[in-house]
Amino acid sequence: MPFTATPLDGLLIFEPRVFEDSRGYFFEAYNQSVFEAEGLQYNFVQDNQSFSSYGVVRGLHYQQNPHAQCKLVRALAGRILDVAVDIRKNSATYGQVFSVELTAENKKQLLIPAGFAHGFSVLSETAVVMYKCDALYNKESEGGIIYNDPELAIDWQLPEGAAVVSDKDLVLPSLKECKNNF
Repeated sequence: MPFTATPLDGLLIFEPRVFEDSRGYFFEAYNQSVFEAEGLQYNFVQDNQSFSSYGVVRGLHYQQNPHAQCKLVRALAGRILDVAVDIRKNSATYGQVFSVELTAENKKQLLIPAGFAHGFSVLSETAVVMYKCDALYNKESEGGIIYNDPELAIDWQLPEGAAVVSDKDLVLPSLKECKNNF
């Protein structure tokens, strides 16, 4: 089975089947029928890609309803710590954090349903991250949570003072103060 459940309902790790030989490897990074066989029906409509250097922290981001997005995240190059925070107010795991290392080598992907804030830190010299979204970006529905919210206590696996965060992300509110309609 290519999917592994996490402690947060709906948040799944996807490990595609990899075929390796003397030439290298091949795998299907996404196959709609594989997802549908697991009861996962998403219509991915947008692919995003970023390049970042060591220590960059992107997030924690989300889009509110009706433009909320499911994301399928993977590292094309390098190594990241991918982080999801449950922000569904009626969820038994509201405010809980899950993280997993995604690398070009392990080829794992994290399926993050709507209702989660998402971010990642770059643990290698550089990293290229790609993620599929099932809704188009909508600026007016943008939301976020400060990466170092003490109540979330996320271990970004970076030394003290090494985090490189955008000015925009440095002014995001805490989970308690964020605007959220999940």
